Amino acid sequence: MLAIAGGLGAAFMWATTALLSGRSSRLIGAASTLAWIMLIGTVAGVPLALASGPLPALTPELSFWLAGASLGSIIGLLLVFRGMKIGKVGVVAALSSTEGAMAAVFSIVAGERLSVPVALTLALIAAGVAVVALAKGGEPAAHSGPGDERRAILYGSAGALCFGVSIFSTARLGATLTPFAAVMPPRLLGVAVVALPLALTGRLRLSRPAVPLVVAIGAAELFGNASYVVGAQQSIAVAAVLASQFAAVAAVLAFLVFGERLSLQQRWGVAGIFVGVALLAVFRS
Repeated sequence: MLAIAGGLGAAFMWATTALLSGRSSRLIGAASTLAWIMLIGTVAGVPLALASGPLPALTPELSFWLAGASLGSIIGLLLVFRGMKIGKVGVVAALSSTEGAMAAVFSIVAGERLSVPVALTLALIAAGVAVVALAKGGEPAAHSGPGDERRAILYGSAGALCFGVSIFSTARLGATLTPFAAVMPPRLLGVAVVALPLALTGRLRLSRPAVPLVVAIGAAELFGNASYVVGAQQSIAVAAVLASQFAAVAAVLAFLVFGERLSLQQRWGVAGIFVGVALLAVFRS
């Protein structure tokens, strides 16, 4: 139950992040959105991490997982935010949701056994991604220009790979660190390599309409990752694929809030991804 509760908690929080980040990225840009999320996450998370218990000694193995969690998260968020800035939130969210399947594959490579149902489900997810990527996009998003939808698909796919590395590494960190301590490295790195350079060069943007958005995204991203770490302590694969259901929630909300419409082929592709992620959660439970 812990893996299920942690994964679903993360899904809800990540859906909030996906929905609001598209709007924020259009207001202040992807880089500034990422910078503010990292700043807010650091301010809120450091006290919680320090209060949750002592930190262990830094070992080569711990350093390796710290690097994977940090770089994967920062690069993945930047790619996905750029995709949502120029393309459809529902499509980019669906593609990035395959992070759970990728983390499951990494978990299998690390020693978990791959059953036939799991292999078939991963193939279904891959097929869904291919359909979304290759299908005609129907009506473009209102903010999209020529070729933007294709670039958004590439951003979403690349972001999913980075996220897969990040959440697998974060889960491994959770075996040694407390949940809030495990999710802090990406935020600290984001402040150092994204927020500070933007601030020092005068390129860190923030508008009044974007303030509540970045605050909400920063909090949701922090607590969503912590919830995932809690669930991953029982099962990395189950927590990862359940957390990836955030795309279903984000796609529905994007339709209701932004009026985004997908082509028939894209709807089938997104449905295949959602079904595959759900089945993977069942098979890995």
